[in-house]
Amino acid sequence: MSTRLLLATRNTGKLVELQRILDAALGSGAVSLIGLADVSAYDEVPETGLTFVDNALLKAREGGKHTRLPTVADDSGLAVDALNGMPGVLSARWSGRSGDDLANLELVLAQISDVDDPARGADFVCVAALVLPDGREFTVEGDMRGRLIRSPRGSGGFGYDPIFVADGGSRTNAELSPAEKDAISHRGKAFRALAEIIATELSA
Repeated sequence: MSTRLLLATRNTGKLVELQRILDAALGSGAVSLIGLADVSAYDEVPETGLTFVDNALLKAREGGKHTRLPTVADDSGLAVDALNGMPGVLSARWSGRSGDDLANLELVLAQISDVDDPARGADFVCVAALVLPDGREFTVEGDMRGRLIRSPRGSGGFGYDPIFVADGGSRTNAELSPAEKDAISHRGKAFRALAEIIATELSA
């Protein structure tokens, strides 16, 4: 019988991604992942934290409190060298409209339009948190170093994936297959690290 685990998000891309990683790490069907659309609605807490860790824990605690399920949440974003690490925790609402991927991406491109290619470095950062019903909490971090290109390429992924090329690569995250992206992505690294903790804690 699989263990039910809440991922405190409405982002279907993240749900698919984490389920894929958990299946690979723990075996298909070991964990049944559900999202916020699958549980009774509650007032979601604003992401007021100043760090990725703050926001990931904030969301995981809230989900666990309302559902009494082991809850995972992540906070991730793009840290652009030429923007002094921004948009960072504001990545999902950089344009002022939360979740508007295209508007966010276009704003970042406009803000660094006069930056030379060698100086267009950036990191994707992800902090994933697990909060258990007994109150124990765990956090892990993953990062992905790369550079930003000048116009979007590819139809996969989400967020800033179409303008991000990982170090050593030539394709954007949006041009990679799901398996290729999982192997190197910030979220893939963080979720694989968290999957090990989930396996240990949920089997205990």
